Amino acid sequence: MKKIGILFGMENTFPQAFIDRVNSKGEKDIVAEAVSIDKVVQAAPTEYAVIIDRISQDVPFYKAYLKNAALCGTAVINNPFWWSADEKFFNNCLAEMIGVPVPKTVLLPSHARPTDTSESSFRNLKLPLAWEEMFEYIGFPAYMKPHAGGGWKSVYKVTDRDDLWAKHQETDQLVMMLQEEVVFDDYFRCYCIGQKDVRIMGYEPRNPHHLRYDSQMKATGDAAKKLLATMEDYVLRLNKALGYDFNTVEFAVRDGIPIAIDFCNPAPDADVYSVGQQNFEWVVEAAANMAIERAKKQQVGKNNLTWGTFVRTSAMNQPLTNLAKGDVEKASVSVAEPTEVPAKKAAAKPAAKATKKAPAAKAKTEKAATKSTKK
Repeated sequence: MKKIGILFGMENTFPQAFIDRVNSKGEKDIVAEAVSIDKVVQAAPTEYAVIIDRISQDVPFYKAYLKNAALCGTAVINNPFWWSADEKFFNNCLAEMIGVPVPKTVLLPSHARPTDTSESSFRNLKLPLAWEEMFEYIGFPAYMKPHAGGGWKSVYKVTDRDDLWAKHQETDQLVMMLQEEVVFDDYFRCYCIGQKDVRIMGYEPRNPHHLRYDSQMKATGDAAKKLLATMEDYVLRLNKALGYDFNTVEFAVRDGIPIAIDFCNPAPDADVYSVGQQNFEWVVEAAANMAIERAKKQQVGKNNLTWGTFVRTSAMNQPLTNLAKGDVEKASVSVAEPTEVPAKKAAAKPAAKATKKAPAAKAKTEKAATKSTKK
């Protein structure tokens, strides 16, 4: 008997629906359940052939458990070694290398020096930085956000250089990115499961959280067909290059060109009361089919992780520009129709903070006490 486990936290709708869907398919010698952990012994295998990870990004204990499980032969989705190593700035760099448009971005050193460092730790950092060149490249208004992490934490809209420097003081030891503002005509969030199944969903990031998926595509006719095909291609390129099996990609469409805004989500939102019933049904079915497929392929005691073409191809010393290009298999693509959230739950949901397109008032943080590197 092969077990498929799902590891989760506060989620209430997707985990049980996933378990029920896998078990309803009547696959011989395959069963799904919630992961149960009573001890973690080094180099000891778990009882699971596959684990769908929905929480380890927030719980270091689970992250360590999953890495041990993967080392001993469990197919962990998503690969815990890769997602905990990647970060937004690198991913933007990789996207450019595989031909996916992303916002113009530069990296900024932290305002406060990291703990246990001194001024001499930064002797290779030329001060002042080339601020004028960076400002000319990015333009204003712009967005400043952490180079790693998510959840729209510590994201700032900056209107000019003085505003940037004032807000940079609030970021303490965070390494930040400065990114151009993308004024968009259309916006989409695209699920990609198993690096082959894609669902393109209209999305309005400026709406309250429970209403963001209630959005109609503005493009029509041939322009809409071209846009959908391009986004499908970009979604598959990104997920194949990065090695994600369960991920979402967000696109802001400017002048007909989809620009990848966010595309690294180790546990993307799959709650029925935010994504809507039709999208939820698609995610549950696609995830169940992927997990069953991976369980059937899983080999006991061997490496059953998914690695992206960036890692695999780079190891063979192939040109980075070839990553994911010309290697996109025929995919199952679904375009979502906007659906309304059940009224009962929607009313109970508070409006989420606005995203970077209309950021809410920033949270106050402790100002750095150490010397700034900005000047």
